[in-house]
Amino acid sequence: MTARITHVAPSRASVDEQPLTSIDVALAHVAAAALRDTPDVGRVGLELELHLVDLRLPARRPDWAQVQGLIDGLDTMPAGSSITAEPGGQLELSTPPAATLSEAVQALRRDRDALRVALAGAGFGGAALGADPARPVDVVNRGGRYGAMQQHFASLGCSGPGRAMMASTAALQVNLDAGPSAQWQQRVEHLHRIGPVLIAMSACSPMLARHRSGWRSMRQQAWGGIDAGRVARFGTGPAVEAWAEYALAAPVMLVRDHVSGESDPVPSRVPFASWITGAAKLVRRPTLRDLDYHLTTLFPPVRPRGYLELRYLDAVPDRWWPALAAITTVLGDDAAAADAVDAACEPVADAWIAAARDGLATPLMHDAARACARIAVERAPADLRADVEAYAELIEQGRTPGDEVSDRITLRGPLAVLEEDARA
Repeated sequence: MTARITHVAPSRASVDEQPLTSIDVALAHVAAAALRDTPDVGRVGLELELHLVDLRLPARRPDWAQVQGLIDGLDTMPAGSSITAEPGGQLELSTPPAATLSEAVQALRRDRDALRVALAGAGFGGAALGADPARPVDVVNRGGRYGAMQQHFASLGCSGPGRAMMASTAALQVNLDAGPSAQWQQRVEHLHRIGPVLIAMSACSPMLARHRSGWRSMRQQAWGGIDAGRVARFGTGPAVEAWAEYALAAPVMLVRDHVSGESDPVPSRVPFASWITGAAKLVRRPTLRDLDYHLTTLFPPVRPRGYLELRYLDAVPDRWWPALAAITTVLGDDAAAADAVDAACEPVADAWIAAARDGLATPLMHDAARACARIAVERAPADLRADVEAYAELIEQGRTPGDEVSDRITLRGPLAVLEEDARA
């Protein structure tokens, strides 16, 4: 009797665990997952990070057990936002994708209010500021990934900025649809072009750990102090191909044991492509699962995640973040305003460092920001127009929410401002 040989297709899990030896396979894998073709744009997701403050001992950063205990004790948010923790104990409130900008802002407002009440009941608060102005830098989650991250940054000579980024910064992230694939390159270029203006408009971190560097966004200063291969914008050209090339050129931060979750830091600058080819000898050969994990350690200002994650905004106080979310979405998504927005931003489209350092202090940046703010007022949804108008008035004066924070720090001190915003 002749035995029959039946072909069984390998499971996705087994494929992901097979050694990855082809650069072309890796590039195709990253490109295939980069963006999702959608018939239009319009959906919005928002993520607001908050510095967690113990209102009884505001000068002391809550330890990791307290952070986890607080999250575990929270009820489901009324609008469905998830709550996660960053390595310095910051809380991140992330809305589900909403069909419109107005719905996204309403959802985050509801859940921000619910979180505020829940934290206050436990004696805590959350401060929406681009950087913690008062407390020493301390990474309270020292396990696995974050311990390895610190060791990797130290080996590359950027320990200070790396630890500050992890522990003492907070952002407002805006997530937008990728749109039709035929428009991806143009869309990504547009979102990069508006980045410096939005950095300058959102700058809200004039002090970090009681230190003033003179930068309007010390959050951006910290991020900029990390290896550029991990945080700089990816190249021009077809969007998904440029992203895939960026990802394989970026340095491997750690090698993770996918069973135990333990992580070994990579103590030198090893491009992921060199791990694939074998030119770099790490603890084992890479797999597609390692490549997927590697993508989570890359932080460019616009990050493809199926959708487009805009990472360039500082967190701003509750009075201002709805308007900032609206301005960013209008500038990024409104096709009718795109040409005017591009024209306004073009003179400062490459001024990433100057935007973070000087904010609106230079005439070119101030002019661009004023023009963008006016466009946003004209195109904002009716229910958000008053918020956007107030932000535009601030921009007309050459000021940002960070200037207000800076003035308050000068008058009352950084710890008082941190506590005041955590109680707000």
